[in-house]
Amino acid sequence: MNIQPLEQGNLSARAYIALREGLIAGQFRPGQRLVMQDLADQLGTSVTPVREACQRLVSERGLELRSGRFVTVPAMTLARYMEVRTIRLALEGLATSLAADNATESDIDRLIEIQTVFKEVDHAGDPEQAFRYNRDFHFAVYQLSGMEMLVAHIESLWVSMGPMLTVFFKEGEHKYIGATEHQHVISALREKNPAKARTAMERDLILGGEDFLRFLRTHEEFAVT
Repeated sequence: MNIQPLEQGNLSARAYIALREGLIAGQFRPGQRLVMQDLADQLGTSVTPVREACQRLVSERGLELRSGRFVTVPAMTLARYMEVRTIRLALEGLATSLAADNATESDIDRLIEIQTVFKEVDHAGDPEQAFRYNRDFHFAVYQLSGMEMLVAHIESLWVSMGPMLTVFFKEGEHKYIGATEHQHVISALREKNPAKARTAMERDLILGGEDFLRFLRTHEEFAVT
């Protein structure tokens, strides 16, 4: 874990943001037990704000409450993954189609920059940076939808996916890196074609998920039904 101490202010909200970001970024592994006092020590606060933050994440299904002292990162089961993926296809496809109406040339240039670095770090065998730039590409697209609530819902889904995706990027064999479909997304945004943009993003999620599903099915510690 590598979470930073909090600045003063609304400590409960800041603890929530820090832990949520840690989950999205894959700083925690599926099944990992998080002791609230340890989290509080790392964040430089008392345990109360951490407990409140954890309870909020439990209500969002990002964590599971095991006792008054610790929470657990949910295991990534096949059923859980398929449910998350189904919702992601709907919401992320929608966000991408909306982005096609709003994307400017400077927005598209930024996406190309992110995608270029993503391919470089993935081919260089740097899973942590590959995970980061893949995420940056996706959310750069979703932000172009102009709908903050939609993006927030998508972020909640990435809270569920983050821990498992980071294990996959570090330990799984993934041949698909999103280069082709990301480029199709960029082309569709440039053409201002919502249907084409949505299809490209949905294909990215489905094709990327094929390697992920194989990984789940060959790792019994994750592929729980």
